[in-house]
Amino acid sequence: MAYDAGMLRAVLGEINRAAGDGAKLEKIYQPARDEVTLTLRLGKSVRRLVINAGTSSPRIALSDLSRENPVAAPMFCMLLRKHLAGARLLRCEQIGFERAARLVFAGYDEMGYATEKVLVAEVMGKYSNLMLLDAEERIVAVLRPVDFTTSRLRQVLPGMKYELPPPQDKASPIDETREGFFAKYAAYPPELPLDKFIVSTYLGTSRQVAQEIAFRAGGADALCGGVPAETVWGIFSRWFADLDAGRVTPTLVLSPDGTPADFAYTAETYRGAGYENRAYPDFAGVFDAFFAERDRIERTRQRAQDLIRLLSASKGRLLRKMDAQTAELADTARGEEYRRTGDLIIANLYRLRRGDRVVSLIDYTLDPPAEATVELDPRLSPADNAERFYKHYRKAKTAKAVLTGQIAQCREEIEYLDTVESFLDRAETEQDLADIRDELYRAGYASRMKNYAPAKQSKPSKPTETVTPGGYRVLIGRNNLQNDHLTFKVAARNDLWFHAKGVPGSHVILLCDGAEPSAEDYTFAASLAAGYSKANAAGGATVPVDYTRVCNVKKPAGARPGFVIYKTNYTAYVLPERIGEWQKG
Repeated sequence: MAYDAGMLRAVLGEINRAAGDGAKLEKIYQPARDEVTLTLRLGKSVRRLVINAGTSSPRIALSDLSRENPVAAPMFCMLLRKHLAGARLLRCEQIGFERAARLVFAGYDEMGYATEKVLVAEVMGKYSNLMLLDAEERIVAVLRPVDFTTSRLRQVLPGMKYELPPPQDKASPIDETREGFFAKYAAYPPELPLDKFIVSTYLGTSRQVAQEIAFRAGGADALCGGVPAETVWGIFSRWFADLDAGRVTPTLVLSPDGTPADFAYTAETYRGAGYENRAYPDFAGVFDAFFAERDRIERTRQRAQDLIRLLSASKGRLLRKMDAQTAELADTARGEEYRRTGDLIIANLYRLRRGDRVVSLIDYTLDPPAEATVELDPRLSPADNAERFYKHYRKAKTAKAVLTGQIAQCREEIEYLDTVESFLDRAETEQDLADIRDELYRAGYASRMKNYAPAKQSKPSKPTETVTPGGYRVLIGRNNLQNDHLTFKVAARNDLWFHAKGVPGSHVILLCDGAEPSAEDYTFAASLAAGYSKANAAGGATVPVDYTRVCNVKKPAGARPGFVIYKTNYTAYVLPERIGEWQKG
């Protein structure tokens, strides 16, 4: 379900239980533009509290994942450190039944006097925001300022008194009474869906929650007129009574293909067959499992916008160029026609005169001979007209060879950019992006990389490394330059080399030094080669992976980084896996 007011209430209860009598705030980070991480000391343990005020995945939740932080902290982060460093988290409060929370901290002001400061988090989709308030409820710092040009209803600026978002004309499901529910239900049109009644009548209730309640009351596509009010009230009241009392079950909803589809604070049943509800001990595990990959992709895209634009523009330019060259190549098919016309003119020179425009000649090379109409340039002699056609023939013949080579070069360049794009999709750290920028700079894209200068003493990232079930080391390239380095500098001749067949991906090296690993080790390495390739997007399908000894892998002279040829290989069909997924499977 969406991160609605009910989910916020359940999560705040978990945070309050974890904080106990007061968790000390040790560190404050801002790993992304719209996200703040608070490191809390809980007795002998340390937990991270993530507050995301972005538009795509706003939330408040504890997390066990570590995040890469920028070298220089943003201004908002510096203000939070100034006012909250060393403070204690006293409690987390939901504002009414809204998607907004108050995190109350006990700290000290500039004069050393004890005071309370409040961090207000509004997790409302595109209207999400994060504000620090002083003891008088005035805004000290705000993540996303809102002035008159942005909203005429409510301004959010430092120095202003904090005001709640404009109220909605809806009732709180937590405070609803039996009589009030029956009155609202009776006044609602009976021909409309039951889930729509719940969403339009009650605050902070997502469509997924409404669908679940409606499904439990009357099945799929239940209408208000088809389900008695008593039945709906029984399920509705128990649902929100359990939520208010903290009787919740952190749940990750898995789609039929095994990927996370949603999260919930109780098991869902309305989705139908194929979906699985997986219970977790806490919401931290649920959100880490659901948002980890999504947040990584989003952060990478934000930091790699220059690379994404460069690759998109370069591929578009190459595709347009290849289309034009293909059209020119199609025109060269007339080359033989030009040659035959020249031969026909030479064979009939005695019949032609300067000034002829259109002549009919018999082509005796055909069986049977046929009449051909030839258009001549009246300004030229018959011999010069024949030379004109021969010139067109020679030009077409030369153009065919040149264009064929140019189209092949364009195709190779597009394939190379596809490999870079696949590594960019899997980039996890700033160093990964720096390595890709350096690779493109070396590959000749320096003129299109504005304001980029390669580091004089850059330290490239290390390859991904793991161990097979049999104890052999496995190295996985993180970019094309690293692929070449692993295959031709690190690996020994008798080590094993794996690569997904026919798609961009990482070179995977199984370091065995000529030994014969077990079938399980082979499958492990092949599955990683499939997982760290573009074929991993296929979703549940087996992927062909070629493997051979490193001595059978060669790099052609002048080839792009990462491009190799190989022989004496075998092919395995495996399911894609990545490090960590193998053990889970």
